[in-house]
Amino acid sequence: MKKLILPLLLTSFIISCSQKEKADLIITNSITYTVNNNFDKAESFAIKDGKFIAVGTNTEIQEKYTSTNIIDAKNKPIYPGFIDAHCHFYGLGLQQQKVNLVGTKSYDEVLQKLIDFQKKKNTLFITGRGWDQNDWEIKEFPTKDKLDKLFPSIPVAIRRIDGHAMLVNQVAIDLAGITIDSKIDGGEFIKKEGKLTGVLIDNAMNFIKVPQPNKAAQIQALKDAEKICFDLGLTTVDDAGLDKQVIELIDSLQKSGDLKMRIYAMISNNKENLDYYLNKGIIKTNRLNVRSVKVYADGALGSRGAALKDQYSDKKGHFGALVNSYENLQKLALRISNSKYQMNTHAIGDSANYVMLKTYNNVLKNKGDRRWRIEHAQIVDLKDFHHFKNILPSIQPTHATSDMYWAEDRVGSHRIKGAYAYNDLLKQYGKVALGTDFPIENVSPLYTYYAATIRKDLKGYPENGYQINNALTREDALRGMTIWNAYANFEESEKGSIEIGKVADFVILENDIITIEGNKIPKTKVKSTYINGEKVN
Repeated sequence: MKKLILPLLLTSFIISCSQKEKADLIITNSITYTVNNNFDKAESFAIKDGKFIAVGTNTEIQEKYTSTNIIDAKNKPIYPGFIDAHCHFYGLGLQQQKVNLVGTKSYDEVLQKLIDFQKKKNTLFITGRGWDQNDWEIKEFPTKDKLDKLFPSIPVAIRRIDGHAMLVNQVAIDLAGITIDSKIDGGEFIKKEGKLTGVLIDNAMNFIKVPQPNKAAQIQALKDAEKICFDLGLTTVDDAGLDKQVIELIDSLQKSGDLKMRIYAMISNNKENLDYYLNKGIIKTNRLNVRSVKVYADGALGSRGAALKDQYSDKKGHFGALVNSYENLQKLALRISNSKYQMNTHAIGDSANYVMLKTYNNVLKNKGDRRWRIEHAQIVDLKDFHHFKNILPSIQPTHATSDMYWAEDRVGSHRIKGAYAYNDLLKQYGKVALGTDFPIENVSPLYTYYAATIRKDLKGYPENGYQINNALTREDALRGMTIWNAYANFEESEKGSIEIGKVADFVILENDIITIEGNKIPKTKVKSTYINGEKVN
């Protein structure tokens, strides 16, 4: 009789397994934050054909499903794949091919990096990005004098970290045909003692024609950016401003399997893009979503290009400026409102925010659920917050912790109360979309989470957090990096939470960012990133 026990047990096991549904991947023993409507947690989930097919306890999943690929998460936290609602993905990739000036502490350090780069690359046109005079001991715009001596025959054009100012040398000025008398609406040629300093603000930068990368360089840029993002837990990126040629290249690489990142592409506001995409309509694939227009209302606060209602506190008589005329913004908004596209407008200053909020609310009357976005919503008049009731704020928390050292100098003690006011914005619309604006800021979504919730820089300053009353809760910050960003992209039914039927995009972290001490959040490592149930880092 004993001889029959083992065959019977084996037969029972085989029958039991044959009755279970086969999954491509099962995760067990996890602390999974589903970010569903109830913000439920789960221990286990199963994936098949790139989608979640079950979410529950270890027992529930193991009783119903089987797989040849079962991963024990060993009690590690799992979250929906992180989504960056505002970044420059392609620009990040291109930056890897240029001089990286982020973090430079003086103009002399900038110059040394240019010298080292040119010795290594020997390019015909030196480009780069990342300098910020607010980080230098002398917090003034540089001049081109030293550039001219170092590079008397090679053009140099290096952008400020926010992308709204550029320093060029005389060779680049001559190539562009810029003179002391040059003028342009929505921009400025900075002068000192009656001479050009080489600093160009906003639309003035359009005079500089930097050589464009060839196709091979573009492909490499996209792949470089993808690797950086996957390593940091990002599974979808909202690229804020792309042209048709780059979008079509992205689409082709995604279809061939050479690019796996999901991309929500905002088209750049130019005639070619508008004529093509607004007429063609929304373009949606499993990995690409083209349904919005990126528009600039003003410049940046750091370069005093943000349009303010009253003069800058640290530059009397200066108000910044709209980079598109009021009339053009009105016409553009009306045109986009008659399409299916969203209008996502960069607005930093309180004047720019007011203009765009009023414009949006006027043209969207009786237009239904359009989810138009104000990108940055950085300085908002306290009287104007109510205008966000039907307009989605798309904000970048690390801007607050980067700008906090000097922002009040720009706008004064009263206006700063409406600056970087993320919780106040959340109260108006009920959701906020969170991003980084990388490569202006660091790519890491965990830095975004830390800045949104703890409101400190990476050195732990200030002790009690910057304007801590406008911090987001940890739960809301996680929603703002996942489901609310999916909502901002009209994709909440397919991603942004770990629920049955949604794409299996998720990230496994070393520490639980919902519960750990605040200072440990930015130090937390990403263990694995998955898209469609496939490990991609």
